[in-house]
Amino acid sequence: MANTNLTVLVTGGTSGIGAALVTMLADRGCTVLTTSRDPERIPQSERIPGVRYLRLDLADPDSVEALDTEVANVDVLVNNAGESQSGPFEELPTEAIDRLFRTNVFGPVRLSQLVLAGMRQRRRGRIIMVGSMLASFPLAHRSSYVASKAALRGFASAARQELSPFDVWVSVVEPGSIATGIGNRRTKYLTPDSAYTDDVTTMLEHLDDNERNGIAPETVAATIITAIEATRPREFYAVGSRSPLPFLLKRVLPRGVMSRIIAGKHGLKR
Repeated sequence: MANTNLTVLVTGGTSGIGAALVTMLADRGCTVLTTSRDPERIPQSERIPGVRYLRLDLADPDSVEALDTEVANVDVLVNNAGESQSGPFEELPTEAIDRLFRTNVFGPVRLSQLVLAGMRQRRRGRIIMVGSMLASFPLAHRSSYVASKAALRGFASAARQELSPFDVWVSVVEPGSIATGIGNRRTKYLTPDSAYTDDVTTMLEHLDDNERNGIAPETVAATIITAIEATRPREFYAVGSRSPLPFLLKRVLPRGVMSRIIAGKHGLKR
């Protein structure tokens, strides 16, 4: 796959990691498709020349199915788009969890299914799931988000075993804290007079501060390109938040100790 004669679909390529990745791929000469819920609203001045902008709302199954013919010849799919969500487990609205899983799990899984027939027949392909290190290091008041990214990783790890005989490789990239401004777009749930108010406020303050001081989205995009271009991509890539140190500690420390360390990094006493 180490060539530029590739058609690549990057979901959510108008900001953050996606925008950085689309720019890098276009500069390499790839044919790049990307998505937005409303591509017509993207100003011409913000569009990258040669990149096609497709309409996609991952939370809407019909919107995903509408891309069936568009993605038939895609060589690489990067499932990057998603929703970040926070709130106490007790108070998360059912409809919010449902939307999150449609956006972060069911939509990307179905989109992956749509590209696979062509990849398998051509006997080449890459699917990259952009996850989160929170899937490996769960954090209080991020339960729905943690669960969605863990589910995505589970699909990817099992599917990789099915698809590798066809030289179609599925990988997961788990970024740590990234300076993308995602904290401003995160959906937050907290009921008035909640018993969790102080805890949630403290966690979000630390989380937002970590993200402001996080790695650049270009760093994550470069890791994704490494996975795309590798002859045999790894199953898992972690980038940012002092990786690989946290994963080393996770292997040697008791689970409870590691959980307390993660909580402490976000101002929580456990």
